[in-house]
Amino acid sequence: MKNVAILKVFLIAVLSVTAFSCKKSSSSKNSSRATGWQINGRDGGFQYNTNFKEQETAPGLVFIEGGTFTKGRVQDDVMHDWNNTPTQQHVQSFYMDETEVTNLMYVEYLDYMKKLYPPDDELYKNIYTGILPDTLVWRNRLGYNEVMTENYLRHPAYAEYPVVGVSWIQAVEYSNWRTDRVNELSLQKNGYRDISGEQDPDNYFSSDRYKVDPSAYDNGEADPRRNRNIKVDADGNETGVYASMETGVIGPKYRLPTETEWEYAALGLSELRSYNLYRGRKKYPWDGQYTRSGKRKYRGDQLANFKQGKGDYGGIAGWSDDGADITNAVKSYAPNDYGLYDMAGNVAEWVADVYRPIVDDEFNDFNYYRGNVYTKNAITEEGTVKIVASDEVVYDTLSNGKIVARNLPGEIVKVAVDENETYLRPNFDRADNINFRDGDKRSSRYFESFGEEDEDGNADASETRKMYDSPKHSIRRDSLGNLIREYDKSNNRTSLINDEVRVYKGGSWKDREYWLDPAQRRYFPQDMATDYIGFRCAMSRVGSKSKMGAKKKS
Repeated sequence: MKNVAILKVFLIAVLSVTAFSCKKSSSSKNSSRATGWQINGRDGGFQYNTNFKEQETAPGLVFIEGGTFTKGRVQDDVMHDWNNTPTQQHVQSFYMDETEVTNLMYVEYLDYMKKLYPPDDELYKNIYTGILPDTLVWRNRLGYNEVMTENYLRHPAYAEYPVVGVSWIQAVEYSNWRTDRVNELSLQKNGYRDISGEQDPDNYFSSDRYKVDPSAYDNGEADPRRNRNIKVDADGNETGVYASMETGVIGPKYRLPTETEWEYAALGLSELRSYNLYRGRKKYPWDGQYTRSGKRKYRGDQLANFKQGKGDYGGIAGWSDDGADITNAVKSYAPNDYGLYDMAGNVAEWVADVYRPIVDDEFNDFNYYRGNVYTKNAITEEGTVKIVASDEVVYDTLSNGKIVARNLPGEIVKVAVDENETYLRPNFDRADNINFRDGDKRSSRYFESFGEEDEDGNADASETRKMYDSPKHSIRRDSLGNLIREYDKSNNRTSLINDEVRVYKGGSWKDREYWLDPAQRRYFPQDMATDYIGFRCAMSRVGSKSKMGAKKKS
């Protein structure tokens, strides 16, 4: 009996210690280590997501753990381009689309924008027409390709084929739209926003605007039964009605990958590790030095969709065929070690970078990217962010005459950063950094000297574009609105490079084996499209470099 009493006392003591420990742990987690005040108190106060574990993988993406690698050509330079000599680079962890953006994915975008901005409305017609892919890219003077011109984009037979005829500018706009739709759905799932009603074309949902002015979307009010984050203090004031950045509900932006990220992801180096070194170098996204599979079951099958020789876009009909003469459905070939499909062949892909033949790794070897143009929110005289009105949408007329919308009604107006952000900064001193260390007098890389720089060493953009002596076509409208195209007919131009040509990577269905090497780099005008360039999106990783859990050793 005495032993039973002792046991009861012991159990009560254990339970008391456990309860105290749990209470202390919980209290400690929700108490500020800076001030001691409670976080996420029932009566309001400072609210923060203290249970956040890690970034959730957004729709369509796979995780790419960052690391160091040798960027650039590791094979013979038979084309003598001399534009991608090997450099050692480090890439932060990020996410990338599992496949190229497909026709179905892009048509979803077209459908949304057509309903929101009907092309038969004079106020909005150029918004929709500006995002339409150029289906005429399939035409050939001496080839019959009308079946693709008429069917490739919208016919269900091509739904899972990569979208083409999309310019770099259109790919960027698609990425922005995708960001807003994914964040809007995330807000709905977490009870912060009800999007069941009709969308307002004059108040387009923008992730950037929601971050600074969420009350602008109160026409879709939160459902308090679903939003468990709402706290009410003794005075009846509510907090947690809107999702701030501290909640972790609003994710980073979809964007085009940088050239460095794309090349790193395409190589799929994860299986070549030996402790902290890579065993050898890869020529293709898959292992080995050949384009055909050596596995017994699939021996002889092509591992990508590319042009095998003159007049040979698919091989002899039958088992030796690569399964495609033009593009092919995504996931038709095995993925690389990161789980990415078609990182060689099918279509080449736009990346974010402005093209330069020199990769300036002496200045930066971390997340290398050329193309930074820093902007900030425009502020009104009243101190609020300036919003684009329906009659204030800015349209750009591209070099090919196509009209595209630079912004949408309801978005925040963006302006270049000024001296308030750049003064005495050691890391950047201007908004536009495209030509940094390439074309200014500091680096003595002018093709030819044009005019004078100001006292800050800055040259006008129209001057710095002349550093490679590229053609200067012009397009303008007369008083009646008619387009006047003026071609540069000079025979003395020595380059096609300017500030508006972007890098594209990877071989395509139209390319020979040589271009399947992820290190290869080419360029194309950012406002033009082809039948062999598509794209896929990327997203930055926030927080830890690796995913939660034990790391595998190989």
